Amino acid sequence: AHWDFPTSVMVPILCKEYSIPAPPLESVLKCEHKYWSRVEQKKAIPEHVPDFCSVDPFASDPLGQVTLDYPFWLKPVKAFSSQLGFKIENAEQFHAAIEETRQAIHHFGDPFNEALEHVDLPPEIRQANGNTCIAEQIISGRQGAPEGTMFQGEFNVHGVFDQPVDKGAMLFDRLEYPSSMPEGVQRRMIDASKRFLEHIGFDHGCFNAEFMWDEESDQLWLVEFNTRISQSHSEMFIMVDGMSNHEVAIDIALGQRPSMVNRQGQFPVAAKCLIPHKHEDAIVKRVPSQQELAELRERFPGTLIKLDIEPGMRLSDLPNQDSFSYHIGTIYLGADSHEELRERYRDCLDALHFEFDPVSQ
Repeated sequence: AHWDFPTSVMVPILCKEYSIPAPPLESVLKCEHKYWSRVEQKKAIPEHVPDFCSVDPFASDPLGQVTLDYPFWLKPVKAFSSQLGFKIENAEQFHAAIEETRQAIHHFGDPFNEALEHVDLPPEIRQANGNTCIAEQIISGRQGAPEGTMFQGEFNVHGVFDQPVDKGAMLFDRLEYPSSMPEGVQRRMIDASKRFLEHIGFDHGCFNAEFMWDEESDQLWLVEFNTRISQSHSEMFIMVDGMSNHEVAIDIALGQRPSMVNRQGQFPVAAKCLIPHKHEDAIVKRVPSQQELAELRERFPGTLIKLDIEPGMRLSDLPNQDSFSYHIGTIYLGADSHEELRERYRDCLDALHFEFDPVSQ
């Protein structure tokens, strides 16, 4: 499986039917179900798990179920990106978030419940079904993401990514590879990933995990586990290693021991950079021309630019956006250093000329 839910749970179901090696469905669900995953993480790697609790948005008093202090995150146990994810700072915000959640949670919750019916759920998880939420302690820091495989019980990591935290007013939203985090922190992420995957019995599959490292306290938090390679990483693997991570997923599917070449690509470092637009609805009036994009690629060889909008589109019609900004495209960049990546990203954003018209009321 290269995609999130529902593909991620359909694959182990189908593989079991056809006797094809794949991760056990229960192990996949222990990653996909945010609350169940936290419960299992608490058993295996408690030092990396923030405080959390289950919340039924349809209960008569959902706030009475919250055991965390303000502020905290509230999100469904199954959602996409940051959809229906809320930072809650007081009771008024909580009740507003619950009302919005009640209206939309069934979109993912109902089909997720169908997947949950395929396994024997513990009573605690049976009660916290696909249409419930999880409240979590707010964590902060620098994000890191190891990606790897489990094959016949053998754990391996073939790359570690990070999402740098920039200082100053302007934040550049990007993933970078390879990680520039301290080696000791990377080893801790890898160790925690191995312990958790072995605990839930995950095998014959790929994974990527997201962590948050608080540099001041040296606290390493686990954000979540994904039971697949990340397609967001693929272009960066090609740029740095000379090989796509899809190759590893294919090895696993064919029952072969996975292997990746290392540092055989065109660049020492690479990044996936988002092209952001403020979270304000608008009609797209102009996007960069093909000639402008070609000039940018000539200026920065190896650069790939993918636009998600075209003239006439309304930004609010873009699918699967988060609650904070619109993502209107992606830039893949290679460079000789992490510092140069940031400079090229800024230069690309300055060179890409978009125009928008306000939405008429």
